[in-house]
Amino acid sequence: MANIKAKADKESSSSEKKYSFFAGRWQPLHKGHQELFKQALDKGKNVLICIRDGKPNEKNPFTATEVKKNIINHYETEVESGKIAVTIIPDICSIEFGRGVGYDIIEHTPPSDIGDISATKIRKEMGL
Repeated sequence: MANIKAKADKESSSSEKKYSFFAGRWQPLHKGHQELFKQALDKGKNVLICIRDGKPNEKNPFTATEVKKNIINHYETEVESGKIAVTIIPDICSIEFGRGVGYDIIEHTPPSDIGDISATKIRKEMGL
């Protein structure tokens, strides 16, 4: 279930195509991530998946380019149709906003059957 944290005016956009913004590491893309994107897509929204460009390490073994390729391969049809866009962004330390920013800030709660998915566990199962 989505929990709206902040609402703002949507009439000020100069762009006809709008996207729901998701920023993360996606190391690796898993069912929990997919459920987040599905919730937005199911509401008729386009999805922008932003990959934080951090240095690979033990916890995040893939480069941002490898993650992007993995996501695009998984969502090939949606990327081709423009429903999903994937990009690499500089690594971030916070997401901040002010009043009237022109978009909603929404927290999604995954269903209980996938809420406990752990990317750390998935990486161990992958031998990483």
